[in-house]
Amino acid sequence: MTEVEPPPSPPVQPQAQEEPAHPKEQKVQEVGKASWYGPHQQGKETATGETFNQQELTAASPTLPLGTKATVTNLETGKSVQVKINDRGPFVKGRKIDLSQAAAKEIGVNKKGVTKVKIVAAVPRKTKKRVAHKQTKGSLQKEGKTIETQTVSPE
Repeated sequence: MTEVEPPPSPPVQPQAQEEPAHPKEQKVQEVGKASWYGPHQQGKETATGETFNQQELTAASPTLPLGTKATVTNLETGKSVQVKINDRGPFVKGRKIDLSQAAAKEIGVNKKGVTKVKIVAAVPRKTKKRVAHKQTKGSLQKEGKTIETQTVSPE
């Protein structure tokens, strides 16, 4: 009896997914001092236009884009909290972030009010903006012919 070999199976195509050339976000990490603020700012308008509430998990940063979510870890306790950047500050030299009272309490900021933290955030990458160029009146030479042009404003 002769054995018949089964037909060869088609080659398996890899299921690779293309990674974008430039991710839309970049990870930002910094270590520095954090402080907290609360009663003196309660009810006042933040840089985003929101009303500050010391019981919400928010923070002020001088550099992170408004609306960014950041994870702040107290390097003394190891506790972390996720906050939304909705204000600017702190305005004290050497401090990286001002936490709301609720966020500070969650990571165990001591009564001194200042502690060393690690801040990790995913911020949008800056993209190059396309600029529409204004055309001006003049003439062009193309294939031996003169073409008249006029000013056109971009919309």
